[in-house]
Amino acid sequence: MSVVIVGAGPAGSTAAYYLARAGVDVTVLEKTRFPREKVCGDALTPRAVREIQRLGLPHEESAGWRRIKGLRLVAAGNSMELPWPELTDFPDYGLIRTRLGFDEALARHAQSAGARILEGHSVTETITNESGRVTGVRAQILNEAGRKTGETLEVSGDVVLAADGNSSRSAVSRGFEKRDDRPMGVAYRTYYRSPRHLDDWMEGWLELPGKNGDPLPGYGWVFGVGDGTSNVGLGILNSSKEFGKLDYRQVLKEWTAAMPEEWGFTEENQTSRILGAALPMAFNRTPHYSPGFMLLGDAGGMVSPFNGEGISYAMESGRMAAQSVLDAFKATTGAAKEESLARYADVIRDEWGSHFTQGRLFAQVIGNPHIMRLSLKLGMSSQVLMNMVVRLLANLSDEAPRTIEDRVIHVLERLTPATNNQNSVRSLSNISQNVRGPLGLVRALSTNSKSDKS
Repeated sequence: MSVVIVGAGPAGSTAAYYLARAGVDVTVLEKTRFPREKVCGDALTPRAVREIQRLGLPHEESAGWRRIKGLRLVAAGNSMELPWPELTDFPDYGLIRTRLGFDEALARHAQSAGARILEGHSVTETITNESGRVTGVRAQILNEAGRKTGETLEVSGDVVLAADGNSSRSAVSRGFEKRDDRPMGVAYRTYYRSPRHLDDWMEGWLELPGKNGDPLPGYGWVFGVGDGTSNVGLGILNSSKEFGKLDYRQVLKEWTAAMPEEWGFTEENQTSRILGAALPMAFNRTPHYSPGFMLLGDAGGMVSPFNGEGISYAMESGRMAAQSVLDAFKATTGAAKEESLARYADVIRDEWGSHFTQGRLFAQVIGNPHIMRLSLKLGMSSQVLMNMVVRLLANLSDEAPRTIEDRVIHVLERLTPATNNQNSVRSLSNISQNVRGPLGLVRALSTNSKSDKS
Protein backbone atom coordinates (compact mmCIF):
# COMPACT_ATOMS: atom_id res chain seq x y z
CA MET A 1 0.00 0.00 0.00
CA SER A 2 1.49 3.34 -1.02
CA VAL A 3 0.24 6.91 -1.24
CA VAL A 4 1.85 9.92 -2.91
CA ILE A 5 1.01 13.35 -1.48
CA VAL A 6 1.77 16.53 -3.39
CA GLY A 7 2.47 19.36 -0.95
CA ALA A 8 3.43 19.46 2.73
CA GLY A 9 1.08 22.20 3.87
CA PRO A 10 -1.69 21.73 6.45
CA ALA A 11 -3.72 19.38 4.22
CA GLY A 12 -0.85 17.25 2.94
CA SER A 13 0.96 16.89 6.25
CA THR A 14 -2.25 16.04 8.11
CA ALA A 15 -3.09 13.29 5.62
CA ALA A 16 0.51 12.06 5.73
CA TYR A 17 0.43 11.77 9.52
CA TYR A 18 -2.76 9.70 9.67
CA LEU A 19 -1.70 7.42 6.83
CA ALA A 20 1.84 6.86 8.08
CA ARG A 21 0.59 6.20 11.60
CA ALA A 22 -1.62 3.45 10.15
CA GLY A 23 1.37 1.83 8.47
CA VAL A 24 0.86 3.11 4.93
CA ASP A 25 3.94 3.86 2.81
CA VAL A 26 3.66 7.65 2.34
CA THR A 27 5.81 9.90 0.17
CA VAL A 28 5.23 13.66 0.34
CA LEU A 29 6.76 15.90 -2.33
CA GLU A 30 7.15 19.53 -1.27
CA LYS A 31 8.31 22.19 -3.71
CA THR A 32 9.92 24.46 -1.10
CA ARG A 33 12.20 23.78 1.83
CA PHE A 34 11.36 24.35 5.47
CA PRO A 35 11.06 26.75 7.08
CA ARG A 36 9.05 28.46 4.36
CA GLU A 37 6.90 31.59 4.29
CA LYS A 38 3.21 31.58 3.38
CA VAL A 39 0.81 34.51 3.09
CA CYS A 40 -1.60 34.07 5.99
CA GLY A 41 -2.98 35.83 9.03
CA ASP A 42 -1.29 33.15 11.19
CA ALA A 43 -4.56 32.75 13.11
CA LEU A 44 -6.11 29.40 14.02
CA THR A 45 -9.76 29.32 15.08
CA PRO A 46 -11.13 26.70 17.51
CA ARG A 47 -12.08 24.65 14.44
CA ALA A 48 -8.40 24.42 13.46
CA VAL A 49 -7.30 23.89 17.06
CA ARG A 50 -9.59 20.85 17.22
CA GLU A 51 -7.65 19.31 14.32
CA ILE A 52 -4.36 20.10 16.04
CA GLN A 53 -5.62 18.33 19.15
CA ARG A 54 -6.74 15.33 17.12
CA LEU A 55 -3.27 15.09 15.62
CA GLY A 56 -1.67 15.16 19.05
CA LEU A 57 0.53 18.04 17.85
CA PRO A 58 2.16 19.80 20.83
CA HIS A 59 1.21 23.49 20.95
CA GLU A 60 2.52 24.95 24.20
CA GLU A 61 2.91 28.71 24.52
CA SER A 62 6.56 28.19 25.45
CA ALA A 63 7.10 26.83 21.91
CA GLY A 64 5.65 29.91 20.21
CA TRP A 65 1.93 29.06 20.16
CA ARG A 66 -0.17 31.94 21.52
CA ARG A 67 -3.62 31.22 22.97
CA ILE A 68 -6.34 33.60 21.81
CA LYS A 69 -9.52 34.37 23.80
CA GLY A 70 -11.73 35.33 20.88
CA LEU A 71 -12.48 38.07 18.37
CA ARG A 72 -12.41 41.83 18.81
CA LEU A 73 -14.48 43.41 16.05
CA VAL A 74 -14.16 47.07 15.10
CA ALA A 75 -16.82 48.79 12.94
CA ALA A 76 -19.42 51.55 12.89
CA GLY A 77 -17.46 53.48 15.50
CA ASN A 78 -17.66 50.61 17.98
CA SER A 79 -15.39 47.88 19.30
CA MET A 80 -16.79 44.58 20.57
CA GLU A 81 -15.01 41.63 22.21
CA LEU A 82 -16.55 38.22 21.54
CA PRO A 83 -15.00 35.27 23.42
CA TRP A 84 -14.90 31.95 21.61
CA PRO A 85 -18.04 29.97 22.49
CA GLU A 86 -17.98 27.22 25.10
CA LEU A 87 -18.89 24.11 23.12
CA THR A 88 -18.68 20.38 23.59
CA ASP A 89 -17.25 19.68 20.13
CA PHE A 90 -14.64 22.46 19.99
CA PRO A 91 -12.02 23.95 22.31
CA ASP A 92 -12.73 27.41 23.71
CA TYR A 93 -9.53 29.00 22.45
CA GLY A 94 -7.78 29.89 19.23
CA LEU A 95 -4.07 30.07 18.46
CA ILE A 96 -1.59 32.33 16.73
CA ARG A 97 1.41 30.64 15.14
CA THR A 98 3.35 31.93 12.16
CA ARG A 99 3.13 29.74 9.09
CA LEU A 100 6.92 29.78 9.10
CA GLY A 101 6.79 27.56 12.17
CA PHE A 102 3.34 25.97 11.89
CA ASP A 103 3.82 24.27 8.53
CA GLU A 104 7.19 22.85 9.52
CA ALA A 105 5.82 21.59 12.84
CA LEU A 106 3.06 19.73 10.98
CA ALA A 107 5.49 18.27 8.44
CA ARG A 108 7.90 17.07 11.14
CA HIS A 109 4.95 15.56 13.02
CA ALA A 110 4.08 13.57 9.90
CA GLN A 111 7.72 12.52 9.57
CA SER A 112 7.74 11.32 13.16
CA ALA A 113 4.85 9.00 12.26
CA GLY A 114 6.87 7.51 9.40
CA ALA A 115 6.03 9.70 6.39
CA ARG A 116 8.84 10.35 3.91
CA ILE A 117 9.03 14.05 2.97
CA LEU A 118 11.06 15.10 -0.05
CA GLU A 119 11.71 18.85 0.07
CA GLY A 120 12.76 20.72 -3.05
CA HIS A 121 10.66 18.48 -5.31
CA SER A 122 8.29 20.40 -7.59
CA VAL A 123 5.55 18.18 -9.02
CA THR A 124 4.79 19.17 -12.60
CA GLU A 125 2.26 16.54 -13.65
CA THR A 126 0.48 13.35 -12.78
CA ILE A 127 1.17 9.98 -14.39
CA THR A 128 -1.75 7.90 -15.60
CA ASN A 129 -2.16 4.35 -16.85
CA GLU A 130 -3.89 3.26 -20.06
CA SER A 131 -7.33 3.54 -18.44
CA GLY A 132 -6.72 7.12 -17.31
CA ARG A 133 -6.25 6.31 -13.63
CA VAL A 134 -3.63 8.35 -11.80
CA THR A 135 -0.76 6.12 -10.71
CA GLY A 136 1.92 8.59 -9.69
CA VAL A 137 3.57 11.96 -10.28
CA ARG A 138 6.56 13.43 -12.06
CA ALA A 139 8.64 16.07 -10.27
CA GLN A 140 11.55 18.39 -10.98
CA ILE A 141 14.27 18.40 -8.33
CA LEU A 142 15.23 21.89 -7.12
CA ASN A 143 18.44 23.03 -5.45
CA GLU A 144 18.70 24.91 -2.15
CA ALA A 145 17.97 28.18 -3.97
CA GLY A 146 14.79 26.76 -5.47
CA ARG A 147 16.19 26.50 -8.99
CA LYS A 148 15.85 23.51 -11.31
CA THR A 149 18.75 21.08 -11.25
CA GLY A 150 17.74 19.34 -14.46
CA GLU A 151 17.02 16.14 -12.56
CA THR A 152 13.55 14.63 -12.38
CA LEU A 153 11.89 11.99 -10.26
CA GLU A 154 8.87 9.77 -10.82
CA VAL A 155 7.02 8.42 -7.79
CA SER A 156 4.28 5.81 -8.07
CA GLY A 157 1.45 5.15 -5.65
CA ASP A 158 -1.93 3.46 -5.33
CA VAL A 159 -3.47 6.90 -4.71
CA VAL A 160 -2.26 10.47 -5.27
CA LEU A 161 -3.45 13.25 -2.94
CA ALA A 162 -3.13 16.74 -4.44
CA ALA A 163 -2.46 19.19 -1.61
CA ASP A 164 -0.36 21.63 -3.63
CA GLY A 165 -2.35 24.78 -3.01
CA ASN A 166 -4.29 27.28 -5.04
CA SER A 167 -2.28 26.89 -8.25
CA SER A 168 -2.15 23.05 -7.93
CA ARG A 169 -0.02 22.04 -10.90
CA SER A 170 -0.97 18.43 -10.32
CA ALA A 171 -4.68 19.26 -10.70
CA VAL A 172 -4.07 21.51 -13.70
CA SER A 173 -2.14 18.70 -15.39
CA ARG A 174 -5.34 16.66 -15.06
CA GLY A 175 -7.33 19.43 -16.75
CA PHE A 176 -9.01 20.54 -13.51
CA GLU A 177 -9.24 24.31 -13.83
CA LYS A 178 -10.76 26.80 -11.39
CA ARG A 179 -14.49 27.42 -11.60
CA ASP A 180 -15.65 30.97 -12.23
CA ASP A 181 -19.03 30.36 -10.58
CA ARG A 182 -17.44 30.35 -7.13
CA PRO A 183 -16.25 33.35 -5.09
CA MET A 184 -12.58 34.23 -4.88
CA GLY A 185 -10.68 36.40 -2.47
CA VAL A 186 -7.28 38.00 -2.06
CA ALA A 187 -5.23 38.51 1.08
CA TYR A 188 -2.29 40.84 1.70
CA ARG A 189 -0.23 41.02 4.86
CA THR A 190 2.94 42.28 6.46
CA TYR A 191 4.53 42.36 9.92
CA TYR A 192 5.27 45.35 12.14
CA ARG A 193 7.24 45.68 15.35
CA SER A 194 4.49 46.74 17.71
CA PRO A 195 3.58 46.96 21.40
CA ARG A 196 0.38 45.15 20.40
CA HIS A 197 2.25 41.89 19.77
CA LEU A 198 0.92 40.36 23.02
CA ASP A 199 -2.76 41.10 22.35
CA ASP A 200 -4.74 37.96 23.18
CA TRP A 201 -7.66 38.80 20.89
CA MET A 202 -7.86 38.42 17.10
CA GLU A 203 -8.82 41.92 16.01
CA GLY A 204 -10.88 42.37 12.85
CA TRP A 205 -11.72 45.72 11.26
CA LEU A 206 -14.91 45.32 9.27
CA GLU A 207 -14.83 48.64 7.40
CA LEU A 208 -12.19 48.91 4.69
CA PRO A 209 -13.00 51.90 2.45
CA GLY A 210 -12.71 51.64 -1.33
CA LYS A 211 -11.98 54.46 -3.76
CA ASN A 212 -15.31 56.20 -3.24
CA GLY A 213 -15.49 55.54 0.48
CA ASP A 214 -17.86 52.58 0.19
CA PRO A 215 -16.94 49.63 2.42
CA LEU A 216 -15.20 46.78 0.64
CA PRO A 217 -16.49 43.22 1.15
CA GLY A 218 -13.85 41.96 3.51
CA TYR A 219 -11.95 42.91 6.63
CA GLY A 220 -8.60 43.97 7.97
CA TRP A 221 -6.84 42.20 10.80
CA VAL A 222 -4.34 42.88 13.57
CA PHE A 223 -3.02 39.68 15.14
CA GLY A 224 -0.32 39.76 17.80
CA VAL A 225 2.35 37.16 17.10
CA GLY A 226 4.02 37.46 20.51
CA ASP A 227 7.57 37.78 19.22
CA GLY A 228 7.58 41.57 19.19
CA THR A 229 5.59 41.79 15.96
CA SER A 230 1.98 41.93 14.82
CA ASN A 231 0.63 40.35 11.64
CA VAL A 232 -1.40 43.08 9.92
CA GLY A 233 -3.32 42.44 6.73
CA LEU A 234 -6.57 42.44 4.82
CA GLY A 235 -8.78 40.05 2.91
CA ILE A 236 -11.16 41.14 0.15
CA LEU A 237 -13.84 39.20 -1.75
CA ASN A 238 -14.31 39.51 -5.50
CA SER A 239 -18.00 40.44 -5.20
CA SER A 240 -17.58 44.22 -5.37
CA LYS A 241 -17.29 46.31 -8.53
CA GLU A 242 -13.89 47.52 -7.36
CA PHE A 243 -12.33 44.06 -7.20
CA GLY A 244 -9.20 43.89 -9.33
CA LYS A 245 -9.17 47.66 -9.83
CA LEU A 246 -7.55 48.54 -6.51
CA ASP A 247 -3.92 48.46 -5.46
CA TYR A 248 -4.42 46.33 -2.35
CA ARG A 249 -0.93 47.04 -1.06
CA GLN A 250 -1.83 50.72 -1.13
CA VAL A 251 -5.16 50.01 0.58
CA LEU A 252 -3.22 48.25 3.35
CA LYS A 253 -0.74 51.12 3.64
CA GLU A 254 -3.48 53.75 3.86
CA TRP A 255 -5.45 51.73 6.38
CA THR A 256 -2.47 51.23 8.70
CA ALA A 257 -1.40 54.87 8.29
CA ALA A 258 -4.70 55.89 9.92
CA MET A 259 -4.01 53.70 12.97
CA PRO A 260 -2.89 55.25 16.29
CA GLU A 261 0.77 56.23 16.11
CA GLU A 262 1.64 54.38 19.31
CA TRP A 263 0.77 51.05 17.66
CA GLY A 264 3.89 51.37 15.54
CA PHE A 265 2.40 50.46 12.16
CA THR A 266 4.92 52.57 10.28
CA GLU A 267 7.32 51.90 7.45
CA GLU A 268 10.23 52.12 9.90
CA ASN A 269 8.74 49.30 12.00
CA GLN A 270 7.82 47.08 9.06
CA THR A 271 9.79 43.83 9.22
CA SER A 272 8.68 42.19 5.97
CA ARG A 273 7.44 43.00 2.52
CA ILE A 274 3.72 43.22 1.83
CA LEU A 275 2.89 39.88 0.25
CA GLY A 276 -0.37 38.76 -1.33
CA ALA A 277 -2.10 35.54 -2.28
CA ALA A 278 -5.37 34.32 -3.76
CA LEU A 279 -8.00 32.62 -1.60
CA PRO A 280 -9.77 29.80 -3.50
CA MET A 281 -13.25 29.44 -2.04
CA ALA A 282 -16.31 27.20 -1.91
CA PHE A 283 -15.01 24.23 -3.90
CA ASN A 284 -13.72 26.34 -6.80
CA ARG A 285 -11.85 23.40 -8.32
CA THR A 286 -13.65 20.12 -8.90
CA PRO A 287 -14.14 17.17 -8.98
CA HIS A 288 -12.61 16.35 -5.62
CA TYR A 289 -12.18 12.73 -6.64
CA SER A 290 -11.33 11.10 -9.93
CA PRO A 291 -9.82 7.61 -10.30
CA GLY A 292 -6.71 7.47 -8.14
CA PHE A 293 -6.65 11.22 -7.47
CA MET A 294 -8.03 13.44 -4.67
CA LEU A 295 -8.03 17.21 -4.20
CA LEU A 296 -7.31 18.49 -0.68
CA GLY A 297 -7.35 21.93 0.92
CA ASP A 298 -6.71 24.95 -1.30
CA ALA A 299 -6.18 22.67 -4.31
CA GLY A 300 -9.89 21.87 -4.05
CA GLY A 301 -10.99 25.42 -3.18
CA MET A 302 -11.71 24.62 0.47
CA VAL A 303 -11.61 28.16 1.87
CA SER A 304 -14.70 29.60 3.56
CA PRO A 305 -16.22 32.63 1.79
CA PHE A 306 -17.43 33.84 5.18
CA ASN A 307 -14.06 34.61 6.76
CA GLY A 308 -11.31 33.40 4.44
CA GLU A 309 -10.45 30.54 6.79
CA GLY A 310 -8.65 27.73 5.03
CA ILE A 311 -6.33 25.98 7.48
CA SER A 312 -9.04 24.17 9.43
CA TYR A 313 -10.75 22.93 6.27
CA ALA A 314 -7.40 21.89 4.79
CA MET A 315 -6.55 19.84 7.86
CA GLU A 316 -10.02 18.31 7.96
CA SER A 317 -9.78 17.38 4.29
CA GLY A 318 -6.44 15.70 5.02
CA ARG A 319 -7.97 13.66 7.82
CA MET A 320 -11.02 12.69 5.74
CA ALA A 321 -8.93 11.81 2.69
CA ALA A 322 -6.71 9.60 4.84
CA GLN A 323 -9.74 7.80 6.24
CA SER A 324 -11.14 7.16 2.76
CA VAL A 325 -7.79 5.74 1.65
CA LEU A 326 -7.55 3.51 4.72
CA ASP A 327 -11.10 2.26 4.12
CA ALA A 328 -10.17 1.49 0.51
CA PHE A 329 -7.10 -0.48 1.53
CA LYS A 330 -9.25 -2.61 3.84
CA ALA A 331 -11.74 -3.40 1.06
CA THR A 332 -11.53 -6.85 -0.49
CA THR A 333 -12.64 -6.11 -4.07
CA GLY A 334 -11.63 -3.56 -6.66
CA ALA A 335 -15.14 -2.15 -6.80
CA ALA A 336 -15.29 -1.75 -3.03
CA LYS A 337 -11.89 -0.03 -3.00
CA GLU A 338 -13.01 2.47 -5.63
CA GLU A 339 -16.27 3.10 -3.80
CA SER A 340 -14.37 3.92 -0.61
CA LEU A 341 -12.08 6.36 -2.43
CA ALA A 342 -14.96 8.04 -4.25
CA ARG A 343 -16.81 8.47 -0.95
CA TYR A 344 -14.26 11.15 0.00
CA ALA A 345 -15.98 13.71 -2.24
CA ASP A 346 -19.36 12.88 -0.71
CA VAL A 347 -18.02 13.25 2.82
CA ILE A 348 -16.50 16.65 1.99
CA ARG A 349 -19.74 17.86 0.41
CA ASP A 350 -21.89 16.56 3.27
CA GLU A 351 -19.61 18.17 5.85
CA TRP A 352 -19.28 21.69 4.40
CA GLY A 353 -21.49 21.94 1.33
CA SER A 354 -24.34 23.78 3.03
CA HIS A 355 -21.96 26.10 4.87
CA PHE A 356 -20.20 26.98 1.63
CA THR A 357 -23.53 27.66 -0.12
CA GLN A 358 -24.40 30.10 2.65
CA GLY A 359 -20.95 31.61 2.23
CA ARG A 360 -21.41 32.04 -1.51
CA LEU A 361 -24.65 33.93 -0.93
CA PHE A 362 -23.01 35.96 1.83
CA ALA A 363 -20.18 36.94 -0.52
CA GLN A 364 -22.60 38.14 -3.19
CA VAL A 365 -24.82 40.04 -0.75
CA ILE A 366 -22.06 41.99 1.04
CA GLY A 367 -20.66 43.02 -2.34
CA ASN A 368 -23.46 45.59 -2.20
CA PRO A 369 -22.03 48.47 -0.09
CA HIS A 370 -25.49 49.57 1.08
CA ILE A 371 -26.22 46.11 2.50
CA MET A 372 -22.71 46.01 3.97
CA ARG A 373 -23.26 49.30 5.83
CA LEU A 374 -26.70 48.27 7.07
CA SER A 375 -25.41 44.90 8.25
CA LEU A 376 -22.54 46.47 10.17
CA LYS A 377 -24.80 49.03 11.81
CA LEU A 378 -27.27 46.35 12.84
CA GLY A 379 -24.70 43.79 13.94
CA MET A 380 -22.48 46.12 15.96
CA SER A 381 -25.51 47.30 17.94
CA SER A 382 -26.04 43.89 19.57
CA GLN A 383 -23.44 41.62 21.17
CA VAL A 384 -25.98 38.78 21.27
CA LEU A 385 -26.51 39.06 17.51
CA MET A 386 -22.79 39.29 16.76
CA ASN A 387 -22.08 36.22 18.89
CA MET A 388 -24.55 34.34 16.71
CA VAL A 389 -23.04 35.75 13.51
CA VAL A 390 -19.50 34.83 14.54
CA ARG A 391 -20.52 31.25 15.30
CA LEU A 392 -22.24 31.00 11.91
CA LEU A 393 -19.31 32.51 10.01
CA ALA A 394 -16.69 30.43 11.84
CA ASN A 395 -18.78 27.25 11.48
CA LEU A 396 -18.78 26.55 15.22
CA SER A 397 -21.70 24.57 16.61
CA ASP A 398 -22.18 21.34 18.52
CA GLU A 399 -23.40 18.37 16.51
CA ALA A 400 -25.91 17.69 19.29
CA PRO A 401 -27.55 21.13 19.68
CA ARG A 402 -27.42 22.50 23.23
CA THR A 403 -28.19 26.19 22.69
CA ILE A 404 -30.52 28.35 20.61
CA GLU A 405 -27.50 29.32 18.48
CA ASP A 406 -26.82 25.66 17.73
CA ARG A 407 -30.44 25.09 16.77
CA VAL A 408 -30.55 28.10 14.43
CA ILE A 409 -27.34 27.02 12.70
CA HIS A 410 -28.65 23.46 12.31
CA VAL A 411 -31.94 24.71 10.82
CA LEU A 412 -30.02 26.82 8.30
CA GLU A 413 -27.87 23.81 7.42
CA ARG A 414 -30.95 21.70 6.76
CA LEU A 415 -32.56 24.40 4.64
CA THR A 416 -29.45 25.07 2.58
CA PRO A 417 -28.59 23.07 -0.56
CA ALA A 418 -25.04 21.75 -0.50
CA THR A 419 -22.53 23.29 -2.88
CA ASN A 420 -21.66 20.62 -5.44
CA ASN A 421 -18.08 19.38 -5.74
CA GLN A 422 -18.53 17.53 -9.02
CA ASN A 423 -18.17 19.09 -12.47
CA SER A 424 -21.59 20.67 -13.04
CA VAL A 425 -21.63 24.47 -13.22
CA ARG A 426 -24.53 26.56 -12.02
CA SER A 427 -24.86 30.02 -10.53
CA LEU A 428 -26.55 31.26 -7.38
CA SER A 429 -27.32 34.65 -8.90
CA ASN A 430 -30.97 33.72 -9.33
CA ILE A 431 -31.13 33.24 -5.55
CA SER A 432 -29.04 36.20 -4.41
CA GLN A 433 -30.86 38.71 -6.61
CA ASN A 434 -33.98 38.10 -4.54
CA VAL A 435 -32.31 38.19 -1.13
CA ARG A 436 -33.39 41.05 1.11
CA GLY A 437 -31.82 40.67 4.54
CA PRO A 438 -31.49 37.58 6.76
CA LEU A 439 -35.12 36.48 6.43
CA GLY A 440 -34.88 36.78 2.67
CA LEU A 441 -31.77 34.61 2.77
CA VAL A 442 -33.61 31.90 4.68
CA ARG A 443 -36.58 32.05 2.28
CA ALA A 444 -34.27 31.87 -0.75
CA LEU A 445 -32.39 28.91 0.64
CA SER A 446 -35.60 27.12 1.57
CA THR A 447 -37.15 27.69 -1.84
CA ASN A 448 -34.07 26.38 -3.63
CA SER A 449 -33.13 23.58 -1.24
CA LYS A 450 -34.47 20.90 -3.56
CA SER A 451 -33.74 22.45 -6.93
CA ASP A 452 -30.25 23.99 -6.65
CA LYS A 453 -27.46 21.45 -6.48
CA SER A 454 -24.71 23.79 -7.66
